[in-house]
Amino acid sequence: GIDSLLTQLAKCCKPAPPDAIVGFVTKGKGVSIHRSDCSNFRNMASGSPDRVIDVAWNASKAGNGPAGGVVYPVDVSVEAADRQGLLRDISEVFTREKMNVIGVQTQSVKDNRGGTAWMTFTVEVTQSSRLAQVLGLVAEVAGVRSARRR
Repeated sequence: GIDSLLTQLAKCCKPAPPDAIVGFVTKGKGVSIHRSDCSNFRNMASGSPDRVIDVAWNASKAGNGPAGGVVYPVDVSVEAADRQGLLRDISEVFTREKMNVIGVQTQSVKDNRGGTAWMTFTVEVTQSSRLAQVLGLVAEVAGVRSARRR
């Protein structure tokens, strides 16, 4: 409801519609938008409750797909039994579901279970609610122990 107010999506929790969101007035960088369940926001708000403001998604922009150009980066964590082809198999799920992957970090460690892979995928979404369905499909990939939003 306020024009020309500098806002930025917080990198710690990467909110996307229809996530419940809150705003925090920063020093010199406008309003930082966080998911309401963000631990960083809770810490900042407890120290400076006077800088917390109510915010809402702009209904005319939220949910527009690639045609409207509004996409939001969201981080997804996957833990799985390490094996050859694991990254390919998980990537195929995102491709099949037409979810653009813009970043991947992987780490594999040999352990008492034969090896564990931890992966963080950054995917572009128009609505975070669609992500739950895709994560369910990722969880069905052979060896995946957990797939969740960060």
